[in-house]
Amino acid sequence: MSYYPRNMLGYGQYSPHPRWPNDAYIAVQFVLNYEEGGENNILHGDAASEAFLSEIVGAAQWPGLRHWNMESIYEYGARAGFWRLHRLFTEKNIPVTVYGVATALMRSPAQVNAMLDAGWEIASHGYKWVEHKDMSEEVERQQINEAIRLHTLATGQRPTGWYTGRCSINTVNLVSEEGGFEYISDTYDDDLPYWYEHKGKAQLIIPYTLDANDMRFATPQGFNCGDQFYIYLKDAFDTLYEEGNKGSPKMMTIGLHCRLIGRPGRIASLIRFIDYIKNHEKVWIPTRIDIACHWKRTHPYVKSDLVPSKLDRSTFVDRFGSIFENSSWVAERAFDSELAPANNTAIGLHFALRTQFRAASDEERLKVLLAHPDLAGKLAAAKLLTTESTNEQASAGLDMLTNEERTIFTELNDKYTKKFGFPFIIAVKDNTKASILEAFKRRLENDRETEFRTACEQVERIAYLRLKAVLQD
Repeated sequence: MSYYPRNMLGYGQYSPHPRWPNDAYIAVQFVLNYEEGGENNILHGDAASEAFLSEIVGAAQWPGLRHWNMESIYEYGARAGFWRLHRLFTEKNIPVTVYGVATALMRSPAQVNAMLDAGWEIASHGYKWVEHKDMSEEVERQQINEAIRLHTLATGQRPTGWYTGRCSINTVNLVSEEGGFEYISDTYDDDLPYWYEHKGKAQLIIPYTLDANDMRFATPQGFNCGDQFYIYLKDAFDTLYEEGNKGSPKMMTIGLHCRLIGRPGRIASLIRFIDYIKNHEKVWIPTRIDIACHWKRTHPYVKSDLVPSKLDRSTFVDRFGSIFENSSWVAERAFDSELAPANNTAIGLHFALRTQFRAASDEERLKVLLAHPDLAGKLAAAKLLTTESTNEQASAGLDMLTNEERTIFTELNDKYTKKFGFPFIIAVKDNTKASILEAFKRRLENDRETEFRTACEQVERIAYLRLKAVLQD
């Protein structure tokens, strides 16, 4: 099997109701990234200067050199931007989660003290504010541990939330393996928290944002004035608030940086947005650890008993080989193809099995049709049907026919089989005895090509109903 690890389904069409406190329509969460003093700099042992998220859009790293202007821009965030934001959030009584780079926290004792005095959550933003994509697992694991150590020294307690940001493909798994984090935020893939399983352990993920984020002041085709930032935040809030009002509340995260939104020409837009949401009822403004604790209480992890994409071949075929009547080759080919988390639901696994059935030759599909029993036929009378077929026929009362009804079914079966060369197939669970008889008579008027296609569609429908009995959508 080729296992495709990306999860393209998530919660699917219907996300769970988060049951936010006080029946809030939306949870709005403010994150302040504290990176100043932890960015790339040869003073920090790095190979080159910083080039990311500053007023110098499109800047390049300077190998082996300090970049005086870049350093000064970052220093503005620590020296001025932070305090402007601190005044704003404390005066308006807004809870904040800080993503604190460990080495940056160690170089900013006054700011850390102010964060703690304000009661802000300080989550870990990694050891250094550098790129991790080429970092080995061993080195990244060491840096995670060092980040925890320094964070604990700086704040007095170990971090319980984590966000690397410039992460590697291994980051989420490595942080999960560390075992001490209530949540990880190195994803951007949902509007709600969700559980992620790694090596048999459940890890809560609280997705972050790169769109409702002031970083777009420092990227091409981003925000070039505060009005654009405010309008984007307001539109996002209004959309999610209305979804919550209609019964599907979500979470909105706003990502901020001291050196970006902390500039006087930009912070006015943030002030307007805070005032705007404060004029709405049923708005919950938590920290991320508040969200994590709430989610664990209201949506605790429930381990699935059956995860098709994680089964070995033998178990998979044994479990799903009868979904297409007496045709285990369909399951075998589905397994030998690509399976992913999206195939772990009834719809998803049906798609994988159905694909193999549709890709088969007409001769192979005919054999599947021929594997189906007559409705209320000799096999049923002799109790030789598969368990699935027995239950399906019983659901429409075909196991309790009168002698007259049995005669009618026998005559129709014989007439149908003689004309088309395969038995009449219909998803019995979608029908009643009367509607089955009506379909029998109507479909006898079809030509063979039309009826072959119709019978195959019914085979697919039967397969889906069988899967739905054992898997959720």
